Amino acid sequence: MNLKKYFDTTKGMGVMSTADASGIVAAAVYAKPHIMDDGTLAFIMRDRLTHHNLQSNQHANFLFKEEGAGYKGKRLFLTKVKEEKNTRRLESLQRRKRENESNEDRFLVLFKLDRELPLIGDGKGTDK
Repeated sequence: MNLKKYFDTTKGMGVMSTADASGIVAAAVYAKPHIMDDGTLAFIMRDRLTHHNLQSNQHANFLFKEEGAGYKGKRLFLTKVKEEKNTRRLESLQRRKRENESNEDRFLVLFKLDRELPLIGDGKGTDK
């Protein structure tokens, strides 16, 4: 199953992990990625620690646990390729429209997929 179909049809919870230039790791809960037409994965971010870390270290990992019993899901190894600040495209991708939205900057951060592994296991046969 391709990632667009997977994330369109699968409920669950995601965690984005990043590290700063010194290698200090951080993790944060994130919504499922938007899969763009060119295959990049896009996440909407505020200017918080995850976004800050990506300014000095473009590598990230997104762990997604499927809803339900057991440990099904994916680990996605990502590299940032670009970002946009407060764009119309970002607005069009926003899944939840919020009233009283702050004027805080938001970023659409795009990643290439380097590697995909199952949530648990050694990933033999699924490496990209």
